[in-house]
Amino acid sequence: MNAVGETEAANRRRVGIGLMCGTLAFFACLDASAKSLARLGVDPLLSTFMRYAVSVALVSLFVNPLTTPGVARTNRLGLQTLRSLLLFGSTALNFLALRHLQLAETLSIQFATPLMVALLAGPLLGEWSSRWRLAAIAIGFLGVLVIVRPGIGPAQPAVLLSIGNMLCYAFYVLTTRKLAATDSTATTMFYSGLAGLALMSPLVPWIWTTPTVWVVWALLVGVGLFGTMGHWLLVLAHARAPANVLAPFIYTQLLWSVLLGYLIFGDVPNRWTLLGASIVVGSGLYLLAQERRERARLQR
Repeated sequence: MNAVGETEAANRRRVGIGLMCGTLAFFACLDASAKSLARLGVDPLLSTFMRYAVSVALVSLFVNPLTTPGVARTNRLGLQTLRSLLLFGSTALNFLALRHLQLAETLSIQFATPLMVALLAGPLLGEWSSRWRLAAIAIGFLGVLVIVRPGIGPAQPAVLLSIGNMLCYAFYVLTTRKLAATDSTATTMFYSGLAGLALMSPLVPWIWTTPTVWVVWALLVGVGLFGTMGHWLLVLAHARAPANVLAPFIYTQLLWSVLLGYLIFGDVPNRWTLLGASIVVGSGLYLLAQERRERARLQR
């Protein structure tokens, strides 16, 4: 590659990194909005419904059978449905957990997702990890235990909801990787929010409460906007930079969550959350470094 080509590639990577950082800022705002709604007495299930109603409406404006012929055609309808259900489960469990936990706590547990994906990729996708990677995964889960501290301090059942969110999202990532071999990105995006919307719509008459202040309306629309914009920027980022370049910046979401948690809710993460988050993040970064080395070795 000549100097001009290298400069253009470097510029694209920088733009991709910027878009990735924007993605994580939107996701942090999504969590902060959901927690704010819970503080205002809004049922988390209603917030979940609005997350998908707004998302499906926005995506359908640009990705639908009229603008993208054949977008609804899938080779793996069952797997698309399962992926959509896993995304819904992850969102609902996260919103329920945010009623009781700090933003930094839920996110620190969610950071174990790459570790769980690496662990499950062997039996489910045939992508087996080396003993060093398994050791890093074990240390990462030790970090989750430091955050949760089972049997120490006051019991916090909401932690189980956050762990359930992490597990749902790990399986969601694995099904996404499996679908990438058979379905287009547009098709996968088209199906992403449908299961959540279909499941929540029949419950609306029982969970709906008409907001009486504009702030609640803004936050309800915001959970959908922030989620949709975050996923859109994520797609744009991956179109401009390789996944291994973008992956380390996932952890910038923790900075946003700590900042928003302090500014909006007055939450200050305790030393156990910070220590556990450091262990989880360190393990995740080690796995990313190992993956880079492996790719570099295979490209020689």
